[in-house]
Amino acid sequence: MTVLETGVPTVLHLSGDIDIFTTAALRRQILGALDGSTGSLVLDMSAVTFCGAGGLGVLLHAQRRARAIGVALTLTGVTPRMARLLFITGLEGRFTVLA
Repeated sequence: MTVLETGVPTVLHLSGDIDIFTTAALRRQILGALDGSTGSLVLDMSAVTFCGAGGLGVLLHAQRRARAIGVALTLTGVTPRMARLLFITGLEGRFTVLA
């Protein structure tokens, strides 16, 4: 489930599992939020309980899309488990992460 807060920046609160069953809907939600963003999109990951390879793919796609349209994409609320996943996959440097 996601909740969108508009304003500056736009914040998308993600929750639950990001897996094969949820990635398509999540991709649509993030791309919609990017299209409606005023220049900055924050993905709040604090309530994400699991992120699989498909979820990482969605995040990478969102990052590429954000850069292409001039929107800053930031992750916040990254749990230790998610931080470790980003580290072991070599993706920690691809995202701006706020504490």
